[in-house]
Amino acid sequence: MASENSPLLAYRLLGEEGVAFPANGAGAPGGASARKLSTFLGVVVPTVLSMFSIVVFLRIGFVVGHAGLLQALAMLLVAYFILALTVLSVCAIATNGAVRGGGAYFMISRTLGPEVGGSIGLMFYLANVCGCAVSLLGLVEAVLDTFGADAMGSGGLRVLPQGYGWSLLYGSLLLGLVGGVCTLGAGLYARASFLTFLLVSGSLASVLVSFVAVGPRNIPLTPRPGPNGSSLPPQFGHFTGFNSSTLKANLGAGYAKDYTTGAMMTFASVFAVLFNGCTGIMAGANMSGELKDPSRAIPLGTIIAVAYTFFIYILLFFLSSFTCDRTLLQEDYGFFRAISLWPPLVLIGIYATSLSASMSSLIGASRILHALAQDDLFGVILAPAKVVSRGGNPWGAVLYSWALVQLVLLAGKLNTLAAVVTVFYLVAYAAVDLSCLSLEWASAPNFRPTFSLFSWHTCLLGVASCLLMMFLISPGAAGGSLLLMALLSALLTARGGPSSWGYVSQALLFHQVRKYLLRLDVRKDHVKFWRPQLLLLVGNPRGALPLLRLANQLKKGGLYVLGHVTLGDLDCLPSDPVQPQYGAWLSLVDRAQVKAFVDLTLSPSVRQGAQHLLRISGLGGMKPNTLVLGFYDDAAPQDHFLTDPAFSEPADGTQEGGTPALSTLFPPPRAPGSPRALTPQDYVATVADALKMNKNVVLARACGALPPERLSRGSGGTSQPHHVDVWPLNLLRPRGGPGYVDVCGLFLLQMATILGMVPAWHSARLRIFLCLGPREAPGAAEGRLRALLSQLRIRAEVQEVVWGEGAGSQEPEEEEEGDFVNGRRGDAEAEALACSANALIRAQQGRGRGGGPGGPEGGDGVEGPATALTFLYLPRPPADAARYPRYLALLEMLSRDLGPTLLIHGVTPVTCTDL
Repeated sequence: MASENSPLLAYRLLGEEGVAFPANGAGAPGGASARKLSTFLGVVVPTVLSMFSIVVFLRIGFVVGHAGLLQALAMLLVAYFILALTVLSVCAIATNGAVRGGGAYFMISRTLGPEVGGSIGLMFYLANVCGCAVSLLGLVEAVLDTFGADAMGSGGLRVLPQGYGWSLLYGSLLLGLVGGVCTLGAGLYARASFLTFLLVSGSLASVLVSFVAVGPRNIPLTPRPGPNGSSLPPQFGHFTGFNSSTLKANLGAGYAKDYTTGAMMTFASVFAVLFNGCTGIMAGANMSGELKDPSRAIPLGTIIAVAYTFFIYILLFFLSSFTCDRTLLQEDYGFFRAISLWPPLVLIGIYATSLSASMSSLIGASRILHALAQDDLFGVILAPAKVVSRGGNPWGAVLYSWALVQLVLLAGKLNTLAAVVTVFYLVAYAAVDLSCLSLEWASAPNFRPTFSLFSWHTCLLGVASCLLMMFLISPGAAGGSLLLMALLSALLTARGGPSSWGYVSQALLFHQVRKYLLRLDVRKDHVKFWRPQLLLLVGNPRGALPLLRLANQLKKGGLYVLGHVTLGDLDCLPSDPVQPQYGAWLSLVDRAQVKAFVDLTLSPSVRQGAQHLLRISGLGGMKPNTLVLGFYDDAAPQDHFLTDPAFSEPADGTQEGGTPALSTLFPPPRAPGSPRALTPQDYVATVADALKMNKNVVLARACGALPPERLSRGSGGTSQPHHVDVWPLNLLRPRGGPGYVDVCGLFLLQMATILGMVPAWHSARLRIFLCLGPREAPGAAEGRLRALLSQLRIRAEVQEVVWGEGAGSQEPEEEEEGDFVNGRRGDAEAEALACSANALIRAQQGRGRGGGPGGPEGGDGVEGPATALTFLYLPRPPADAARYPRYLALLEMLSRDLGPTLLIHGVTPVTCTDL
């Protein structure tokens, strides 16, 4: 079994304990040696710092002061409810297999496919880039509030010059510090993050102690300008200590103008600010390439970080509501410094959280970009991001991201961009929830996450919550982000992506198709909803391309199966020769742009193989009801691969990527006079077998003469008008049987009408020929046929022609079906009848062509549209198998020189006049 292949073979066993390790380092930058970080340093610390950011120090008073304690708690619960739902999805996906570098991008792309995953990954990357810039600009503003020369107030050292250029300089210097740390590797970043975590924890601890240890005090507020530019009298906020009256006053909402922007605050605007500070739950997942055990560290560390930050936020909300009046909360967002036992420690916490958030965003962005570059989804534009150091650090992606952050810093103020960043994060969270939802709905056997505290309900609720929050925060940004995602997905779809990742869409389709196939009950079929379901038997597709495309037009949304019989006996072969052929046939379907399935079989004879395909093709209520065959004649096979533009290939026989050209995968056409795989006897027997199985039969002759525009998909009505002629009478049995209203005749009308519904055939004019006997009065039969066509809603031109003056003139009307076919009349008389019918058909075609070039002799010279396709009534094969060759010869005489012709025998009712 050395030829067998499996994804598990990408792993090798090392050591005596039989532990499996990825042979290539599991896709981490630099290999397995780069995986050094533990759960605490690699997930808990960066996630906590990203979720705190600068909000925990500078926006607690803003939220509580405007929304009140009750609404602030409601906002926090809603925000963390959304985050918790996403965390559950992250945990489920992360524990379902090996997670490589790229974090959320890796999870989404390997689940939803490269098109959706790549577009969301790029948006998530841009969100991290802009998030890094927002954190740096927030840090610059915090520094200038204390040390800026133009800052209002009397505290601090006012030594730093201010202005746009200076702010850009300070931001660039801080970005250089952050970029330097990230360039040196994840280890230094983890140590720096741990130091930052200690500083932030110490600062928060001092704030919590200060709420208890500091006594009541009045805190002077920054002077505000009056309505006429005059200064207002000094205002004070009050720190009352723990006071029930203060708590009661802070319970309800009291929305007012934001003193920093002058905008009136609402529930949505306050919630947007709060939620903007909680969007860092993916900081640990972004480090998946550096974690020792990402499948364990990501869920455990993320849950710990979310629980810890939620507890701190709740505690700070309660302490602020108990001890600070609303004036202090609304007019001084940085009141922690005023009540702190040691104010510099609060400043250290503010600066540390801003630096850590910017570092986390930058290193997370670089890991996402490196994963995008490694997957080669966007081509050479991301090629520099593939560069890694010896230690496995993708410094090329870090520098790439650093340059983009520097460009974003040029914007100066990013207050409006902050909402866009939050929306981008929410798009990524919704995509993670959607990935988990898709895996759960697909019910794939290999989706077995060790984390089980989730369900499709939580995933669906997470998707809905993220989408709702996107439009609540910024409808414009939400719509723009979804539009950008759609454009990127379209770009990646057009460019093509890896096919070895696995697409959850295929699993979902399989699951849904299986479910609906079970509900497709054949016992509930009704003639009103009948549609052709075709099985086209193809010997060599080189000579069958026109018929392959014509059958695609005839299917009318029904099942279309390309069948092929390979001759052989499996008992005498070492392996099945059919399985390797499927790839070539599927490529043929793609290249020919037809909507068909492929079904191949191995059989000692073509007839037996056709029986196999007729019995087993399809599934449930979707099984072929019509067999389509090419006509059996002596015409030399043509190689349409050489003339069809869709099959033009390089001369060296290879395609892009080194794969063999399609023309090399199929044998050349049969040489004229060479032996065939199917004898005339077996050919007619195959037709008889299909009719015995209650299958309709279509024999197609000279389809290669159809104009190319008739076989194209979008030619519409631009091509020249042509006629489609229908002869709904068995011309080899004149004046016998039920005439024009039998099942087979109506089947011909239905198939011709279906063809006219195809855009490429809209301009074709349907003509139905009504054959009159020598003693039949004209007009009566035409009126009955027109009434029938009106009931069937078929628009067609009816023409009466005299039939019966020749070889069949003496046949009595009560003659049984098949007298000429079954040989009850002499062969000469039958041949004369077939030739007479052929001459009649060609004469009517000549009336359309006007005897011009390509028209039959004897035309009347009237110019008109040519006949593009002729539908003929196919008689049943004779009961005596010995007369099969004579039957085939009669069909050849009947359809000789008629151009493209379909001989059809229908055995199932297909038309209905009821609603």
